[in-house]
Amino acid sequence: MDTLMFLGTGDAMGTPRVYCGCPVCEEARTGGMNARLRSSVLVDNGDDFFVIDCGPDWRRQMEALNIRVMRRLLVTHGHFDHIGGLPEWADACRWTGIKGELYAPAEVIPVILRQYPWLGSQIELMPLDEGIMLDGWQIAAWRVNHGKNGYSYAFRLEKEGYAWVYCPDSISLGDEETRLMGEADLLVLGTSFYHEEAELSTRSVYDMTEAAVLLADVQPRRAVYTHMSHDVDLRKPYNLPENVELARTGMRISLGG
Repeated sequence: MDTLMFLGTGDAMGTPRVYCGCPVCEEARTGGMNARLRSSVLVDNGDDFFVIDCGPDWRRQMEALNIRVMRRLLVTHGHFDHIGGLPEWADACRWTGIKGELYAPAEVIPVILRQYPWLGSQIELMPLDEGIMLDGWQIAAWRVNHGKNGYSYAFRLEKEGYAWVYCPDSISLGDEETRLMGEADLLVLGTSFYHEEAELSTRSVYDMTEAAVLLADVQPRRAVYTHMSHDVDLRKPYNLPENVELARTGMRISLGG
């Protein structure tokens, strides 16, 4: 059975914030449960694996698992917290003699190459708009609203009757954007705050109170919130739906059964 592992569960800035002395950041500085690298997950089938998103903490995430070779990656969108580790991955591909495989929506690939125009010498960048198959997972991608930050993509992965969705950066999704979220066994959703006070037009990711409304609509069997800012304190008992939990670094979920 395949396993999902959370490599990072933080938002774009991670936790602790270098400037911040809040209780969450101070606890994170001691190596506590609130220390959060940028959001990324690894899907392991026992023989090989692929990763979704490659932020600037990629090297630390690989070192923590003693991983020396990564062959395959999916990218949700072209923001730095999701692609900032690509130069280091490309360098690893160079020195290990591996041609990396990067799968991303077609409109995201030029965004990546504008920032790292030399990347193609070590990594093959391939569009996944028509769907791809990796390790038996049929993967579909679709565009989702990322608020003031434009757009991102969500992925739905299906294998042997099990379906899960990865959507780390989205907000205020409409019916068409949530259609492929329906009847999922697992929804991994980005929620940067428990309740964010900022004006909606200035925001880019769901908070947990809004996510509860989304979950009531799409009704996953289980949901895990990720992409959390330093506003979220894992030591606190939040009022969440019964089938929801907060992701922690290294957390593993069996994908099936």
